[in-house]
Amino acid sequence: MFEVQRVERQIGTEILIIETGKIARQAHGSVTVQYGETIVLATAVSAPPRFDDADFFPLSVDYREKYSAAGKFPGGFIKREGRPSTKEILTARMIDRPIRPLFPDGYFDEVQILISVLSFDQINDPDMLAMVAASASLAISKLPFEGPIGACRVGHVDGQFVINPTYEQREQSDLNLILSGVDGQLNMIEVDAKEVPEDVISDGVAEGLKAIQDICSLILELQSKVGIEKEIPEIEQDEGGQLEAAVEAKVTSSLKEAYRIPQKVQRMTAIKDIRAAITEEYFPLDAETEPSFSVGLFNRILGKIEKKIFRKMILEEGIRTDGRSLTDIRPISCEVGLLPRSHGSALFTRGETQALISATLGTGRDEQTVDGLLEEYGQKFMLHYNFPPSSVGEVRPIRGPGRREIGHGALAEKALQQVFPIEDVFPYTVKLVSDITESNGSSSMASVCGGCLALMDAGVPIHMPVAGISIGLVSEGNRYVLLTDILGDEDHCGDMDFKVAGTEKGITAIQLDLKRRNLPFEILKETLQRARDARLQILNIMKQTISEPRTELSVYAPKIISIKIDPEYIGKVIGPGGAMVRGIQEQTGSVIEIEEDGTINISCVGGDGHLKAKSIIEAMTTPPEVGRVYESSKVVAIKEFGAFVEISPGIEGLCHISELSGGYVRSVEDICKVGDVIPVKLILIDEQGRFKLSRKAALAELGIEEELPEREEQGKRGDREDRRDRGDRGRPPRNKNR
Repeated sequence: MFEVQRVERQIGTEILIIETGKIARQAHGSVTVQYGETIVLATAVSAPPRFDDADFFPLSVDYREKYSAAGKFPGGFIKREGRPSTKEILTARMIDRPIRPLFPDGYFDEVQILISVLSFDQINDPDMLAMVAASASLAISKLPFEGPIGACRVGHVDGQFVINPTYEQREQSDLNLILSGVDGQLNMIEVDAKEVPEDVISDGVAEGLKAIQDICSLILELQSKVGIEKEIPEIEQDEGGQLEAAVEAKVTSSLKEAYRIPQKVQRMTAIKDIRAAITEEYFPLDAETEPSFSVGLFNRILGKIEKKIFRKMILEEGIRTDGRSLTDIRPISCEVGLLPRSHGSALFTRGETQALISATLGTGRDEQTVDGLLEEYGQKFMLHYNFPPSSVGEVRPIRGPGRREIGHGALAEKALQQVFPIEDVFPYTVKLVSDITESNGSSSMASVCGGCLALMDAGVPIHMPVAGISIGLVSEGNRYVLLTDILGDEDHCGDMDFKVAGTEKGITAIQLDLKRRNLPFEILKETLQRARDARLQILNIMKQTISEPRTELSVYAPKIISIKIDPEYIGKVIGPGGAMVRGIQEQTGSVIEIEEDGTINISCVGGDGHLKAKSIIEAMTTPPEVGRVYESSKVVAIKEFGAFVEISPGIEGLCHISELSGGYVRSVEDICKVGDVIPVKLILIDEQGRFKLSRKAALAELGIEEELPEREEQGKRGDREDRRDRGDRGRPPRNKNR
């Protein structure tokens, strides 16, 4: 029989409950974590490596939000959950990053962590519980996990920090800080913030670390109750370090020379040749006997030596691969407006990293519908990041965006979302596409900078420019150096990739990838300040290209205007079966989108159909007002004394023959006929509530010069000829016999 073990502790405003032994008992480690009425299940399972020469740790994390957890059906025709959503992928990446460094070097067993949301209370986000559950499932398993880690979310509401804020509190918060930690120190951080100062971020991390220590203590308590002993993995070792010493002696000199080559392609080619040569020496193709160590061990040792030499050059000599100082930013160039048909475009180049960004403006119909555990909503701003293999000189099949591309795009999107205008100011849907055309480190931050330039080029009224920078770390014992604007090699061989984006005012997004066990709080604070200094430099460079959003949109972008009507009139605008709104769209060539609160967005591409549609709708939904001009009124009946004109559906008035034109009118039909659309001005509402209209007054107010129709001219000529024939300018002949 499996024994159920349970621990609980108050974290924030709710009780955090971790339980094992009841569900998924054949997994190597399984727990349920409950917070409020939100419950997640996590399982951890390991398997031997699939290949004898494996040289990487095949950890996979899969997080899924079951619709049944919220009592919902999936949207669309297929009612079975399919591929993971963007949020599920981002949450899985967020769980993977702090856990991966806590497995032993050389451990290559396959490890799979599966997390499912079983219950969702619409109040507490399950993503934080998923991180805790993944850590706990590993902690109580036999796997050699060197944790546990704790995780929490920190909000900032009315100047006060809130641990694990509810969705309602997050709406009011100017900070969404997600962090995890081990040993009382930070080891992962993600932030989206409304231009929050660096010191507030630091204080939020300090507050969150207190809760993380409590969570780690709770997991250790559960681990003690379960009592499963950890397995010591069989990892091939270089006994005595003899192989490492021999290889290091042979490659140190050549690797140092290679790491001094500033160009990435030439540098990587040189390092590749050194690897091939030393591998051939130890594993010759025509060897009669095999060496006493495996290729996997040899590759691990070679990689360790490469990192050791690279890091030593930085720590002891202060030498970076491309010759920069520790605080220098690579040369930056910016260009906007280079794609003629895009609504906005930019090319941002920083050293050997380059992003080409295009901006597309659309209407409400172009929103991305997001369906998940919460209520379905429309996303009006999105950034899609593409990383083609050509950007690093490689050949790979293209099979859609991977998890890395989705993650990098989401980070850049968060950074720019904070300065995106509200819908009342800018009712457009905007999509940015960042194509990485060259890559040598920090392409996500290049997407932030280029995306900001493209938004301004498109005329999107962001309230402040945003830039991003990545800070690296190389450390040994108590010694460390920070590296501003890291290269790909500095990311690979270093200890962290700390990405920070923001405005002159404050931070909008952060993402930390850490390769060491944890990050001391003092280094965090220093990193944030270093990132700010670099960010301000980049913003100054960007402003030299374009300093503020353009005042006019591209001629190829849709024109959108918004009006607000009384919701009681919505049915009138739509009409029976949508006939009225369809008719307005066909008549004006516009697209009309109506919200439940009475907001109407009207758009068109080319022409002024949106203005015509606005005039029609306003006429329909506004009580008739003396002095108002109705530009698109329809003639519904013709009489000898005038024309009856419909100024809005169901509301008609009389335009007397004397008010049709400033000139002589012989017949109403000389000016208009049934079905014509003419402008009229309401000049009087009489005591009986009848409307008196004037075409000539409307033409005068609109500044339209009247052109007499051909039939009107013919009528006037006929009158003049009759009068000439009579010889008396129209007077009747006198009766001579009278």
